[in-house]
Amino acid sequence: MVKTEKATFAAGCFWGVQYVFDMTPGVISTLVGYTSCENEYAKVTYGQVCSGDTGCAESVEVTFDPKKVSYGKLLDIFWKNHNPTTMNMQGPDIGSQYRSAVFYHSEKQNKTALASKEKAQKRFADKIVTEIKKAEKFYPAEEYHQKYYKSHNLTCHVY
Repeated sequence: MVKTEKATFAAGCFWGVQYVFDMTPGVISTLVGYTSCENEYAKVTYGQVCSGDTGCAESVEVTFDPKKVSYGKLLDIFWKNHNPTTMNMQGPDIGSQYRSAVFYHSEKQNKTALASKEKAQKRFADKIVTEIKKAEKFYPAEEYHQKYYKSHNLTCHVY
């Protein structure tokens, strides 16, 4: 049996983030959803998140095989595929649900993420505003959001 780990990232609209990680060798599965909400809910909907009332971030939960892809490599992909210097926006998407964040699942991931952020900062003239915080309850998004790029024959922009 393969021993897997989880990583959770927010980098704008979750459709594009999911696409990038689904294309990554060593990633076993991805799930789009919402996390880092201001309150705990029984269920969270896209409409609630878009209203701005929940404080949730559109996120992707990545299940990966650490023998095939390291958490550090996933972080490299994260930093390279969005603009971590813009507060609460990515491209045309504006709102706190589109913020840049790394949600760590262990203290080891936290340390790796902090070091990775410091390293990534050297590539940007502006200050990185990405949150790095402990993973909280993850609410899977509605089914029509899962693998949206496949059902709509899309490829997503990569920075």
